[in-house]
Amino acid sequence: MDRKEFINAKRIVIKLGTNILRNDEGFISLPRVYTFIEDIANLVKSGKEVIIVTSGAVGMGKKRLNLSDTKGIALKQACAAIGQCKLMSVYENGFDTYGLTAAQILLTEDDFSIRERYLSLRTTFNKLLELGTVPIVNQNDTVSTIELIARAPEVEMQVNFSDNDKLSALVASELDADLLIILSDVNGLYDSNPKNNPDAKLIKEVDEVNEDILALASGVSDGGRGGMESKLLSARMVTRFGGKVLIANGKEPFIIKKIFEGQDFGTMFLPSDENLSDKKRWIGYATNIIGKIIVNNGAKNALIQDEKSLLPIGVVDVKNDFRKGDVISILDEQENEFARGIVNYDSDACRKVIGCHSDSIVEILGFKNYDAIITRDNITIL
Repeated sequence: MDRKEFINAKRIVIKLGTNILRNDEGFISLPRVYTFIEDIANLVKSGKEVIIVTSGAVGMGKKRLNLSDTKGIALKQACAAIGQCKLMSVYENGFDTYGLTAAQILLTEDDFSIRERYLSLRTTFNKLLELGTVPIVNQNDTVSTIELIARAPEVEMQVNFSDNDKLSALVASELDADLLIILSDVNGLYDSNPKNNPDAKLIKEVDEVNEDILALASGVSDGGRGGMESKLLSARMVTRFGGKVLIANGKEPFIIKKIFEGQDFGTMFLPSDENLSDKKRWIGYATNIIGKIIVNNGAKNALIQDEKSLLPIGVVDVKNDFRKGDVISILDEQENEFARGIVNYDSDACRKVIGCHSDSIVEILGFKNYDAIITRDNITIL
């Protein structure tokens, strides 16, 4: 795709990673951050809508308290509370210099997973953009329970985001953003790990984030929670609804300005023709998942190839407890997740009708909501 066509975007989400917000000593790099602010201010004044997803709160709090590490959930959350105030003051003062208003939005997993909050959040975002503000988004580490969940394996919850790469993709998806720019301390996606291979080549353009592309990811970034795999999964999510994604090196001076001048930086991820609807995006990516249903190969093929509903005859097992109306994970017989959907029956009812014909539902349960466990309009193939 031509660079000028690629950067032709009205609504833009820009994710700023931890490693580009701080200097070598671990303090916030004010010259670099103010450069970002200046470039973004110019974009807004040119008529574009820009949302920033920022990292850095925990690291700034850690530095302010002169700590060597942030072991322990309570300490990390305390650092986030302290660091977020300092981080937001930098953005607020910076944008105020250019006559723009910054708006803070701190989010947890439930803000996306609960449909009513998801829709309310979108309304708030749109109003802020209509008012000409620059929304500054971060994970609300101070109250987030993500790490508590991670340390309780019996819960078996799959959360919708655990780092700001995925958070930025969710924000881009929710707002139908034209372009997501992920700025990190890497130049983009390479054909092999550049840390191990000095001859690794930068991939300039990716048509589809398939398994071969995902296999190129390696490791987690120092200081951050993401890594290239997280960035690639975020790119796959955004391109599925028709958005574009650029991964570039945020340490390049005036990188945002250069990107919108059409200069050749980073790796471009092109939009697919799939154009997932908002509801399908929410089902597939925005919800926390506890319940799981395992299906046989016949049901898997019917869901993927024929876009059919999931009938009880195709179910072989039900895992965990869930309620009617929950979004659950659909796994094949090897327990690989390949789809998600809104379930029409609770877990107890699903267990009772495993392997049965739909005509037997009333006889077994004494009632019937639907012929299908999950109807096709409420299924997203991953």
